[in-house]
Amino acid sequence: MLDYALLAALAAVVRTGSFERAAQQLHVTPSAVSQRVKLLEERLGTILVVRGTPCAGTPAGLRLCQHVEQVTLLESELRRDFPGFQHTGPPVTVRIAVNADSLATWFVAAMAETRDCLFDLVLDDQEHSADWLRRGEVLAAVTASAKPVQGCDSTPLGALRYIATASPAFVSRHFSGELDAESFAHAPRLTFNSKDRLQTLWTRQVFGTEIPSPSHWLPSSQAFIDAALAGLGWGMNPETLVAEHVRDGRLVELVPDQPLDVPLFWQRSRIASSTLADITRAVLTTARAMLHRP
Repeated sequence: MLDYALLAALAAVVRTGSFERAAQQLHVTPSAVSQRVKLLEERLGTILVVRGTPCAGTPAGLRLCQHVEQVTLLESELRRDFPGFQHTGPPVTVRIAVNADSLATWFVAAMAETRDCLFDLVLDDQEHSADWLRRGEVLAAVTASAKPVQGCDSTPLGALRYIATASPAFVSRHFSGELDAESFAHAPRLTFNSKDRLQTLWTRQVFGTEIPSPSHWLPSSQAFIDAALAGLGWGMNPETLVAEHVRDGRLVELVPDQPLDVPLFWQRSRIASSTLADITRAVLTTARAMLHRP
């Protein structure tokens, strides 16, 4: 039989990244948290937490954390259905993986439609967010992967539309002649991080080939737009975030009528949870209202 006081300590350490913050969350001492995690490791005969800054769960530890989150979710719904159960703690927390541009454009609106839980969001590229589900670290994810992760359902959301933009000064400086593959090879681009392939996908779509070029690295959706406005480089920005800048002439669409549509999918655990079902309804409704139809 699992000891849920020990499991709660493990989950708090992995979620907060430290024994000290986990102790604050659980209203106990860091020593007590450490003892509980150590006792659980001894009982199971395996290491569950990699001690460091921050602390991280091992594969076994992450699997147990997923179990704790699922049990906590189901217990919170029992308390809601049976008023006789006493519950004075905070609302249940649901951990979800989402890409930065979805968070900057439409996902917060979906969160606002679900008020009976807390959200713990982890940011990752849409090409990689499903990995969090595979590792058991989240209960749902906004992802570019249509194939369901084992134990999950996958539903199309629509496409997040990107357009290639730069400032008029940047265009005049780097694309004064013909806008071709050679000019793009010398013009600095903007790249979110090492997982960001949007600029590469767009040049392949427009020119039929990948075009290596110098790059600025800016891991922020807003900084991406600010850098384009400042004339640092060209980049792929969500259409909804730059529409006003394009309309007012502060940014220029490099190749008109050549957007890049990135299909997105909602993958969520098949756990029978009314809270997760409510989140799913809010996500699907919001996405269908704000994303493009593929």
